[in-house]
Amino acid sequence: MDVPPTPGSLVHRHRLATRLWHWANAVAILILLGSGLGISNAHPHLYWGKYGANFDHAWANPPFMPGWITIPTTYNLALSRRWHLFFALVLAFSLLAFLVAGLLNRHFQRDLTIRARELAPRHLRADVKAHLAFRFHDPDRPIAYNILQKLAYAVVIFGLIPLMIFTGLALSPGMDAAWPWLLDIFGGRQSARSIHFICACAVGGFAVLHLVLVILAGAGNELRSILTGWWRVPDEPPHREHGA
Repeated sequence: MDVPPTPGSLVHRHRLATRLWHWANAVAILILLGSGLGISNAHPHLYWGKYGANFDHAWANPPFMPGWITIPTTYNLALSRRWHLFFALVLAFSLLAFLVAGLLNRHFQRDLTIRARELAPRHLRADVKAHLAFRFHDPDRPIAYNILQKLAYAVVIFGLIPLMIFTGLALSPGMDAAWPWLLDIFGGRQSARSIHFICACAVGGFAVLHLVLVILAGAGNELRSILTGWWRVPDEPPHREHGA
């Protein structure tokens, strides 16, 4: 049985591939969200199906975004598209490299595998209660991901980001000409656009929640770990309830 590291000791938590992908992903998503909002300002209405225009019924009407949150800060659809397309490539290829590295170094199998016992209601309730009490680490396995982290990362890495990439490809006229079936998968151009927008909002919400939890867990310690890989084991309450 592995002996848990003692409070105050430094342990290596994040491999180089994870750290590189984290920062490439952070920059790409920040710029994609800003430029995407600039693109949305050109026609802030969302539809389902193949077609949608000014006089069609929109299921959602996102607000016009102020310049301080868009890229560029002044309305320029062509420039927003250039920023968006370039960093979409950064996002896609960095995700591909991370997935390959994660398979080779067994990061997914070792750290992100979701086991049936972790999905037991008792275990889920215990993790939710611990988070609400600002206890984010299991004292017996302080560097292990808890089930809420695993679920969130699985949804974002294997669900939201790939879906955002493929709906973005479906919206590209060049890809539409090469792979016309891609739009059919999503039910048409406007459906793909709506799904793209929903995924982007979900990723943005995850990023905000992630930053809040980093601050609550100890920003300095968490920042050091994602920059250098080394993380200091915090002092935790002596007991934390877990499901069997």
